[in-house]
Amino acid sequence: MAGCSGEQASDYRSILSISDEAARAQALDQHLSTRSYVQGYSLSQADVDVFRQLSAPPADSRLFHVARWFRHIEALLGGPHGKGQPCGLQASKSRRVQPQWSPPAGTEPCKLRLYNSLTRNKDVFIPQDGKKVTWYCCGPTVYDASHMGHARSYISFDILRRVLKDYFQYDVFYCMNITDIDDKIIRRARQNYLFEQYCEQKPVAAQLLEDVHAALEPFSVKLSETTDPDKRQMLERIQRAVTLAIEPLEQAVRSSHPGEDVSGRVQVLLEEAKDLLSDWLDSMSGSEVTDNSIFSKLPKFWEEEFHKDMEALNVLPPDVLTRVSEYIPEIVNFVQKIVDNGYGYVSNGSVYFDTAKFAASEKHSYGKLVPEAVGDQKALQEGEGDLSVSADRLSEKRSPNDFALWKASKPGEPSWPCPWGKGRPGWHIECSAMASTLLGASMDIHGGGFDLRFPHHDNELAQSEAYFENDCWVSYFLHTGHLTIAGCKMSKSLKNFITIKDALKKHSARQLRLAFLMHTWKDTLDYSSNTMESALQYEKFLSEFFLNVKDILRAPVDITSQFEKWETEEAELNKTFYDKKAAIHEALCDNVDTRTVMEEMRALVSQCNLYMAARKAARRRPNRALLESIAVYLTHMLKIFGAIEEESSLGFPVGGPGKNLNLESMVMPYLKVLSEFREGVRKIARENKVPEVLQLSDTLRDDILPELGVRFEDHEGLPTVVKLVDRDTLLKEREEKKRAEEEKRRKKEEAARRKQEQEAAKLAKMKIPPSEMFLSESDKYSKFDENGLPTHDTEGKELSKGQVKKLRKLFEAQEKLHKEYLQMVQNGSLP
Repeated sequence: MAGCSGEQASDYRSILSISDEAARAQALDQHLSTRSYVQGYSLSQADVDVFRQLSAPPADSRLFHVARWFRHIEALLGGPHGKGQPCGLQASKSRRVQPQWSPPAGTEPCKLRLYNSLTRNKDVFIPQDGKKVTWYCCGPTVYDASHMGHARSYISFDILRRVLKDYFQYDVFYCMNITDIDDKIIRRARQNYLFEQYCEQKPVAAQLLEDVHAALEPFSVKLSETTDPDKRQMLERIQRAVTLAIEPLEQAVRSSHPGEDVSGRVQVLLEEAKDLLSDWLDSMSGSEVTDNSIFSKLPKFWEEEFHKDMEALNVLPPDVLTRVSEYIPEIVNFVQKIVDNGYGYVSNGSVYFDTAKFAASEKHSYGKLVPEAVGDQKALQEGEGDLSVSADRLSEKRSPNDFALWKASKPGEPSWPCPWGKGRPGWHIECSAMASTLLGASMDIHGGGFDLRFPHHDNELAQSEAYFENDCWVSYFLHTGHLTIAGCKMSKSLKNFITIKDALKKHSARQLRLAFLMHTWKDTLDYSSNTMESALQYEKFLSEFFLNVKDILRAPVDITSQFEKWETEEAELNKTFYDKKAAIHEALCDNVDTRTVMEEMRALVSQCNLYMAARKAARRRPNRALLESIAVYLTHMLKIFGAIEEESSLGFPVGGPGKNLNLESMVMPYLKVLSEFREGVRKIARENKVPEVLQLSDTLRDDILPELGVRFEDHEGLPTVVKLVDRDTLLKEREEKKRAEEEKRRKKEEAARRKQEQEAAKLAKMKIPPSEMFLSESDKYSKFDENGLPTHDTEGKELSKGQVKKLRKLFEAQEKLHKEYLQMVQNGSLP
């Protein structure tokens, strides 16, 4: 109901103040002559109030404006109302109107929650800027091959990133760093350089032996001081290998073996003693390595290898990648401001973070992630680096809990100019400076491995919040769980150190990703044969479903037949479909719980398989549209997770990366023709009893087509199902089938052999006359009666009645067997 202007309301008040009804009606008519009062349903409350004052239209026909106005409102309201009565629109004899509509109650949509290491709870995810998400991820320190521990973090974060971007539709800006300046890199680069120089000198056998023995002395001391069991085991293994390689060379030198023999043994010792000699050479000459290019060669090589590994794993590249070596000016400025803000101090050319002063500030907190670890000197020293924990370096700090922002470079270390003298960045400051340069004073997500929480990430938070003088550099800290190898910590000493390249030789990137998806991203994942077997079975389970749906969709139908009437089975399957979609959405909202998602997807496919099997048993065609919808949805989810690498409208791509472009649509018509031709030939061969043709048909199915990545599935009374499958998968299936058939044949032959032996033994027993069956048992019996039954044991003691009764039963059974034998001889039916 519309309102009215102040002028109109005033006019109405004047009219209502007239006590005489006739005069009031005349004044109203004059007022209404100036209004377009019958357009639409725009009535004011004043209209209704005046209408209620009139009991009927005016009798004076000259007052036609009032009459028309009265009938118009009466039609809408249904008649005059008394004061205080409702005046909603009602149906009247002349006009029906719509009833009042109430919106549905609805349900509260589920919100994405992420496990936040800052709270150790699942917190509702709220980005700072609408749908835009800023994300920084700690990248690798590139001094060696990437291993499965790296894969644990980067595949897990890739899944999380894809889900936020492609499922929840966030605009994710993803940054990652490469640490190419670090104590480990410096030491490894120096050692590699010095060992290469040593090998280029081609040391003679005697010199090499002398050097190896010299290197073994400090190595043995190091071994005796090592308490970590894994490291100690690794050092002991190196010591044994070197000792075993020394003996043959020493023997060859003593015996004056030919030069080629000695040279070969020299190479063996050089290979086995590489780590030993590298460490020894570094201790003597490491300080002489001063060329910065030597320290950049190693990380450049391993960074390239890392990117290759990530591409092979189908991990999306970051939107921006930062290298420490490229951000030295920004790092220097970052450190300077921390000092200016009063949270850093210079000591002997190095700069340290003052943890006590920072923690004492009302605006700040130190150790937000792992407060219970503050003061853990072992963890703190590991964070400082092997080259930065000498006694003189530790004495430079005001407190043992302080950590290096900038390290004064010692001889044999790379260096860059700065206000405090030549030096290099500390480990923790690198990420703070690079992330802040790109993302500013606060970011939505920071990610890394579980073992980086303290001291690395706690120190990052402290120095960044000291720089910005804020208390929220990161909103959500995400940490991926550990990775174990068959229940054990991955370690070179345990010989279970698995590189990504080694893992990809055994399993595909999709299979590794499925294994990760089947586990919660923040919990420990055990990389084992059982874990990978589960992933392989899951992949096969989904693949068979997609192939079966594709076969159903290929069956020719006209346009109208694509839309079939739904029976109870379709309605139930569709309800399951929507229930599972809802459950999957809830699982993704619950900390991106892919483990539950995979279980729900498996349950959905199982229901589809039951539905298809029931239709097949009833010789009825499954509903194409429903199965296609489910298969397309599952394909979409697997694409979001990165488990389908290429553009594929339905199911896994055929033929591997780069080979799926129109392959199926191109070759399938020809394969269908071949399949139909083969069915016709088989039918004729069966009718005319030509087994050779049937054998050729089976050879085509079992031996020839699998080599081409094609599977024919024959079903009694139904058309052959044609599937395009990865060639290696089919060949593996064929080998498994052959092994199963061979095992079946072996068991059958073994059973036949045992049966033959049993029959031969039975026949041999049947040949013995009952009177002779006990005579050979002289070790049990000494006397027999006239029928050959024993009467006394070996000691001459007469047998008891019970023993005699038992022996007589055996005698009678043998008598029966022998009679059967004689009958067989007489009939000529012996085997």
